[in-house]
Formats: sequence, C-alpha cells, structure tokens
Amino acid sequence: MWFAIYVGTVVLLNVAFMFIPIVETGIGPWPPAALLAGLVFIVRDFAQRAHGHWVLVAMVLGGAISYFAASPEVAKASLVAFAVSEGIDWLAYTLLRRRSFQSRIAVSSAVSTPVDSVVFLGMLGFLSPASFILMTLSKLAALLILPLFRDSTDSSK
Repeated sequence: MWFAIYVGTVVLLNVAFMFIPIVETGIGPWPPAALLAGLVFIVRDFAQRAHGHWVLVAMVLGGAISYFAASPEVAKASLVAFAVSEGIDWLAYTLLRRRSFQSRIAVSSAVSTPVDSVVFLGMLGFLSPASFILMTLSKLAALLILPLFRDSTDSSK
C-alpha cells in the first residue's frame, strides 16, 4: 500500500507544481505546492519501512510517471531533485535504523529537504535566499504531523 501511495504523492506533487501558481510574498517567490513536498518525504519513509529498499523502485517509478504527467521543465527539475534529495533521505533513514521511527523521519527530512529545495528551485530559475528559506520551511512543516504516528517498534529497515 505505501509503495503505491508514495508513487502517487510524487506524481501529485509534480502536477501541483505545474498548476498551483507561485506566490510573491514580498521577500521572494514561494510555491505553495512545497507544503505537499514535505509530506512526500514522510510518505517515502513509511514506504521504506513497509517495503524496505524496494522504495528505490518506487522513487524511479514516481519520477518516470511524473515526467509524462507534469510539464517537461517541472518533471526534469523534480527528477533531478528527487534523485539527489530522496537518495539522501533514503540513506539517512537507513543509517539511523537503531533510532525510533519518528526520529528517523525527522532527521532524514531535515537533511534532505534543503537539498531538494536548492536543486529544484535552481533548475527552474527561482532560487534565491528567500525562496530557498520559504520552500525549505514549507517542507519541514510536514514534520508537525509526526506526533500522530507514535511508533518506534520497527527500527530495522
């Protein structure tokens, strides 16, 4: 189930970046779809917990479908950003296997979301200090839902 949810959220995110307009905040541009991006990182961790390293296949599949579902510019930026940041997320989550599930999610997201912001915004030509900060904080806001998932029983995957 988490495999399909992860693939679907990757595709949904890329389509959202295509259709939800970027908002000028006064300090820089902000893509509201970034709020969904933070959830994708958390869903990825749930998928890895459920399916182990097969989550890497889900990453590739979500990226490939996104290429056809979103605009070529968004899809290319997303594919590169996901390849880098989701790989970092996967590695951090994997290396922290002795920590609680919530801790693994928090650390892996905190490490990977800034990288994702730099790569994605840079490839689309929207990278500025303000847009980086706004997008990264938007993604990290998804960590606020972690208390809903009190589970430290599986720290082996």
